[in-house]
Amino acid sequence: MRPEPLRYYATPGPFTDLGAHAARVRELPEGLPELCRVVQGLVVHPFLSHLYGLAPDTLHWDDVQIRNASQMLDRVLARDPGPLSTPRTPAHRFVGNCRHFTVLLCAFLRARGVPARARCGFGAYLEPTRFADHWVGEVRDEATGTWRLVDAQLDAVQRQLFRIAFDPLDVPRTQFLVAGDAWQRCRSGATDAQRFGILDLRGLWFVRGNLVRDLAARAKRELLPWDSWGLMRDRDRQDDPRELALLDRVAELTQAGDERHAEVLQVYATEPGLRVPRVITSLAAPPRVLTVGDALVVAPVGEAEVDLGPGVAD
Repeated sequence: MRPEPLRYYATPGPFTDLGAHAARVRELPEGLPELCRVVQGLVVHPFLSHLYGLAPDTLHWDDVQIRNASQMLDRVLARDPGPLSTPRTPAHRFVGNCRHFTVLLCAFLRARGVPARARCGFGAYLEPTRFADHWVGEVRDEATGTWRLVDAQLDAVQRQLFRIAFDPLDVPRTQFLVAGDAWQRCRSGATDAQRFGILDLRGLWFVRGNLVRDLAARAKRELLPWDSWGLMRDRDRQDDPRELALLDRVAELTQAGDERHAEVLQVYATEPGLRVPRVITSLAAPPRVLTVGDALVVAPVGEAEVDLGPGVAD
């Protein structure tokens, strides 16, 4: 039998349960490269939609607020009921960010019993000299007994745009820093915290938020990048010794091996400032579309309280 951590990540969580769509996974290819191409054929990133010939006013902007993989597929199939293995035209794809690409890949893999999890952190390959807010998958390589970072978003178009020189199916950990690594670098002074974030949202408070999100993802609660709760709510509260010690422990645990899996889940479950509550605060739709250089970005306006339901908080 598999060790408990592998069994845990080989089964769906609240956001990766495909529900009625689970049977459709049987029609998909089994290989990881092919599954990533399937995801890329179903999702388009709003920041990069212009690369695929889409104008901002043609995008389904409300897609980005969806958390559940099953609801993502609801929208995909409503626009095009064909097999999921058939790439959609960009106009018929789900509009999602790196977290959506990652969660959908994890959902497909877990539906097949393959251990997979989402990781929240920062990519070194998306912005020159900075570490950009980003999500990738972490997939168990049964042959080597190790976890590999997989960026399901990087199709041929984006690999050329970002001049990717590594294999997106095995992202070097120097190129993607899980949030715990980023936190430790900033806390030690090894790297300036202002290099971490997105647009003008940068600093240790941002790294702290991603650290809490990464811990939640390790507990199979993959929230949206703009969802917030607990210790991430007050960006100016950065000098409480107990909170800093707790976050230092989270940074250590989320980078540790599978032998500390039980500790990861315990600290998540027992610390109110870390555990995802039933009601969280999220940036609200409708979004504003901004042009930053040659890129289009989405900036939702205002905040809203969101009830995630008992299945997430339990």
